[in-house]
Amino acid sequence: MTITVHEAKTHLSRYLVEVENGLEILIARGKKPVARLVPLTEKSVAKRPNVGEMIDKPFHIPDTAFAPLSDKELAELGL
Repeated sequence: MTITVHEAKTHLSRYLVEVENGLEILIARGKKPVARLVPLTEKSVAKRPNVGEMIDKPFHIPDTAFAPLSDKELAELGL
C-alpha cells in the first residue's frame, strides 16, 4: 500500500493499526516513495515494574543486625 505524506500525517493512528496487523506501507512525497512503515519483528523492551512491585527475591535481615554493639566493637570504632 502506498500513501502520501499528507495521508500519513492525517491518519497515522489508523495506519499504525494496519501495520501492527502485518501490512507494510510506503510513504511517498508526490509519486516518489521516501519511507516504509513496517511492523517491528522484535518484541518490545520488558515493561517497567509498577511502584511497589517486587522485582527480586525478598531478603531477610537477621535479628543480630539490630543487636547493640559490644564494648570491643565500640572501641574498634573509636566510640
